[in-house]
Order: sequence, then C-alpha cells, then structure tokens
Amino acid sequence: FADLVLETWDLQCERNGREHRTAEMGCQQLVVRRGQPFTITLHFSGRSYEEGVDKLAFNVETGPCPIETSGTRSHFTLTDFPEESGWSAVVQQQDEDSISISLCSPPSARIGRYSLTLETSTGYEGSSYHLGEFFLLFNAWHPEDTVFLRDEDERHEYVLSQQGLIYQGAYSYITSTPWNFGQFEGDILSICLELLDTNPKFLRDQNQDCSRRNDPVYIGRVVSAMVNCNDEDRGVLAGRWDDHYEDGTSPMAWIGSVDILKRWKEFGCQPVKYGQCWVFAAVACTVMRCLGIPSRVVTNYNSAHDTNGNLIIDRYLSETGEEVRRSRDMIWNFHCWVESWMARPDLDPGYDGWQALDPTPQEKSEGVFCCGPAPVRAIKEGDLQLKYDLPFIFAEVNADVVYWVVRSDGSEKKSTHSSVVGKNISTKSVGRDSREDITHTYKYPEGSDKEREVFAKAEHEKRSVQEEDEGLHLRIKLSEGANNGSDFDVFAVITNSTDTERVCRLMLCARTASYNGTVGPQCGMKDLLNLTLAPQAEERVPLRILYENYGENLTLDNIIKVVALLTEYQTGDVIVAIRDVYIQNPDIKIRILGEPMKNRKLVAEISLVNPLAAPLNNCVFLVEGTGLTDGQQVKELEEPVEPQAEAKVRLDFVPHQSGLHKLMVD
Repeated sequence: FADLVLETWDLQCERNGREHRTAEMGCQQLVVRRGQPFTITLHFSGRSYEEGVDKLAFNVETGPCPIETSGTRSHFTLTDFPEESGWSAVVQQQDEDSISISLCSPPSARIGRYSLTLETSTGYEGSSYHLGEFFLLFNAWHPEDTVFLRDEDERHEYVLSQQGLIYQGAYSYITSTPWNFGQFEGDILSICLELLDTNPKFLRDQNQDCSRRNDPVYIGRVVSAMVNCNDEDRGVLAGRWDDHYEDGTSPMAWIGSVDILKRWKEFGCQPVKYGQCWVFAAVACTVMRCLGIPSRVVTNYNSAHDTNGNLIIDRYLSETGEEVRRSRDMIWNFHCWVESWMARPDLDPGYDGWQALDPTPQEKSEGVFCCGPAPVRAIKEGDLQLKYDLPFIFAEVNADVVYWVVRSDGSEKKSTHSSVVGKNISTKSVGRDSREDITHTYKYPEGSDKEREVFAKAEHEKRSVQEEDEGLHLRIKLSEGANNGSDFDVFAVITNSTDTERVCRLMLCARTASYNGTVGPQCGMKDLLNLTLAPQAEERVPLRILYENYGENLTLDNIIKVVALLTEYQTGDVIVAIRDVYIQNPDIKIRILGEPMKNRKLVAEISLVNPLAAPLNNCVFLVEGTGLTDGQQVKELEEPVEPQAEAKVRLDFVPHQSGLHKLMVD
C-alpha cells in the first residue's frame, strides 16, 4: 500500500459551533465544550483510509509545557467506541477519499486553547499533520461536568445570555442597570484565556496552573483575583470610590464588559481605570460565562464590610446626625458579587450549587485580594470553617449595625435603632427582565429560631441591639418621586404609642452620599428643640430638599442620606432613623425606525429630556449591544441641550444574528 497522504481537512467550525452552542463566537475558530463529541473531516489524496492497514492517531496539547500526567497532553488512536475516561476518536462516516471522525474529550478535561495533530502510519512509514487549534470550555449540559446545570432555561440565562440587568439604588428604591456581558463577542474568549495566563499562579508554575484548569473552583478563585489589580498582578480593573475619575473612565459610565476587557488587552494587560463593585462583578461574570461556567451578578442591599469579624458594625453620630468617627467597618447601600454554579468535591456533600465569588478588592484571602468561591448553602447554615472566605461573606448579609450618639461632653448613648443588614438580595430573573429576590438562599427569616441557631453555630451569639420598646417610633418617608433637577420633601414620621405626652428634640439632616456609605456636604437641615407628641398620636415633620442645595454635590451614585435623631428629654433616650433617597435621572428612550430584518441595516433613535433649569453641555451617549458594527459607539451632541428640551441622536446597527437584540445606552 502507498502511504496515506492527507490533502485537506475541515474542522467543521460552523456545525460544531451550533451543536456546542458556541456559534456566536464566530465560525473562524473551533470552540467546543468538554465531554461532548465534535466532528472533523479528513480528505486523503491517491487512496482512502483502509482499516487494518492504516493507523490514525491524534495528539491534543494545551499550555506551554504539555504533559500526559498533568492532563495537558493526550495521545489517542482511532477506536470503535468512545473512551469515557479519556480522549477518544471514532469513525463516524467514510466515503471514497474522506473520513469523518468524532473526537471527544473527557468531561473532566482541562479547559483552554489546544493544538490538534494527526499522525498517520502505513507499515513503518508515518507522517504528522498539524490540523490547527481549538478551544475547550466547561460544559453545563453534560451530567458529569462539575458545572452541570439541570434546567435548560437556567443554562440559557447563566451561560448563553449576553445581556442582563444589574440591581443598584437603595434598599427602599431598587433600580436596574442594563449590562452587555458580551461573552461571545470577537476576541473575548482569547482575552479571557490571556487573563488566566497572566495570573501569578501561572507565572509561578505553568505546569501546575494548567493542570488545575479542569476545576471550576480553582478557575473561580483565579478570576476573582485577576479582575482587580490590587495585588500588582496586572489585573483587569483599578477600583476608585472618591469621585475623581479624570485620568480614566467613571465606573458609572461603563455599560458592558467588552470595552473594558478589550482595553485591558490593548494596553498590554495594564489595569483599566476605573471600576466599582458592580463593574468588578459584571466583568467576572463575563469571564466565567465565556469559559462555560454558569454565573450571575447578585446585589446585596445594606451590605456590611466587617473587618474584625465580630458581626457588629458600630457607627458614631454627633447630635446633629454627622458621622464623627470613621471605622474600617462600613455599610454599603448595596454591594454586588458573582454567583457561579459548580460542584464542590473538595467539601463534604451538600455544598454543590451556587458559590459566591467577590472580585471587588476588600480583604485579602490567602495573601491575595480575592474572595470565594463560598457555598451559598454554607453561608445560610453558618458553616464558617469551610473554604473559601465564609466569615467575610456571612457578615456581609448578617452583621448588626449599632448607632451611638456622641454628645457634646463626649459621652455616648446607644440608639434603639438597629439597621438590618442583608436585605433584598437580588438577581435578574431567568428569561425575564425582572428582579428575583434570593435573600432566602442566604439567610433564614429574620428573628426565626433557625436564624438564632445559625448564629450559635457560627460561634457568635447575636447580641440583641434592640432596647426595650419605649413607645416612641421614628421613620423617614419620601414624598412623590425624587427627580434630578427638582425639589422634594422627606418626612420624619414620629409615633407616640404611650398614654402620656412626650417632649422631644428632633434633628433632621440630609447629605449627599456615595453607595459605599461615605457622605458629602449638607443639603437640608431642620432642628426642632421642643417637639410635643400627644398620647397615641402621630406627627409628620417635613424637610424640603432643594435642587439648588444638592445639585452641585450629588455624586454619580445619585444618593441623598437623610438622618433623623429623636431625643426624649425625660429619659435621654435617642432614636435614630436613616434613609437613603435615590435621585432619579430622566429616562433614556430608544425607538427603532423601520422593520427589523436579519442582516439589514436599522436605525435606532435615542432621546432624553433635560430636566434641569440649566443647559446640558458636552453631552455624550454611549451605546453598546449586539449588532453594532464597532462594538461600543459614542455619540456626541454638538449643541447644548436647553432646559426641558429633548436631546436626540440616531445610529445604525445591523441585526447579524437571529433572536433578540439589545442596545445599552448610558
């Protein structure tokens, strides 16, 4: 027999992409999921493959130092049946001069970029052909993959969906921000793999790092560390929370992960400026989804940052409601992290499923700024000894906040108010643009026997911070919507549920604030020295907050913090109430002109009405989404937008794939 000569071959990128749900990554590269067969076709010249005469074998290799024992290299021959524990090649179909072969990796294979080589031999003569490269991802559709997710709708939402919502605002006023995760957009997969190859563990020991890339727990920990740059590890994002973003991009201006990841790559893996918690979480979610791990962004309202692990956050206020002592312990209006779905074979049974991963740099874990993966089930049950970083995340959703009022003589009075931490934990619903409340997955109902049992198990007796009910109750209410550019009212509502008259001092103070709890200048104040409360009565005290007082100092978080202190003269007791008022920006409207058809240009009209009494100058619309020809687009307005006038721009986009298309506008 003459030698078997390979003439051409076809990696069938398009067909394999469809079958492996990776077609949106483009048909120019082969992207497949582990444990699932993919087909290649070989064309020979002169004669066809003869079973029993010719031998065909394949080599697959990943990483800079592929080794069989590390799982980063495999040599396997053509067989009759697939091999479940390793790589396999099986003849699928044979014609005169071509043969289709089904290749399959084990469901525990290392993910990454692979090279594929064919070895042919007839008798003692042999040849080797480099067939090209392919990418191997985790497979949420394979029952034996450690990221297997049973529900198809959830797989679609948490692996395949490129758009989503991130929840922000405040506990009492939840807002949603659209986000373009864009995990299938051009170059994102290679950028995500470069992120893995830039991490310090890889640089320290390339062989060991690549051999551990079959484990989503390991990958999650690496991604959590690499999305921030606090370890000087060439991470993706630099964080900043002080409203000074002149040398970069404001965290509030991002509306998608693609632009951030591409900038990181283009700038030689230098950190992109700037991110805050939702940006860190969203970029990490993009990377995890891109690699095939089901992931979602979650938001925790009234989120505690407990640095000393005692589950108590002490706050000190002056008698005018001003914070007088700043501790490292903080309460954030909201805090975002990522949940990723995976098995935890490294732990006892019962902790598979959603794992919390937090890429925002807060505390070090094993010497590195990363957090998780922590089983959400373990957080709920108070199993704080498990890996990774359970005590910190447990405190984020469970710590108590105690307010102390520091009097002019330096003495401190404990308030009867306890701010509840860990409220309305939120994520986007599966298949719908609505909010799903997942608080019950993190904690038992407040005050329940089970909740107290969990605290005892967590080796922290939850000290009750509620004093005895003195019969006076204080809360802050908001008038109709607080819109940017408008004046509005807040009310201190005081209830005297006793049968005696009470005389009190009421201090009401409003300040602009950031979502991480820092406050700015005062923008409203009322001090009533002698407020008489009739028995069994309710009193409403208004505070008018004027745009001329808050407009210039409002941060990009759009929050005004209102503090009320009620001091009863007879007992000296102090009650504190705090409310974060979210100032609503005007809505941006998107109108599609024309009938949407695949591969035909459409025009989107984007508009916004200026609600302010002054013109808006140097306005820019940022637009992201599938179908845009150049990824993110920037539309600058040449003219100022006069008060109450409408700003309007148009842009072209092409629906290049079937299905739903979304535009994100900021």
